[in-house]
Amino acid sequence: MPPETIEAPSRPELDDGDHDRFAHYCKKADIVRAHVTGEAITALCGKKWVPTRDPSRYPVCPTCKELKDAGYSLR
Repeated sequence: MPPETIEAPSRPELDDGDHDRFAHYCKKADIVRAHVTGEAITALCGKKWVPTRDPSRYPVCPTCKELKDAGYSLR
């Protein structure tokens, strides 16, 4: 009987910003798509990540807020 192969679960590569705890501004359609497909999305500040947490529990990202207040929009 051949030995059984057990594969270790893959770990996603973490970006420098993956440990912050901010709610970021993103397109609603992108957030929905990310929850369905698991694809990473890009916030107004440029952070790329897969959203998995409830953003209402965290303060708004200061960079996203500053850019939104300056008139930048999500396109």
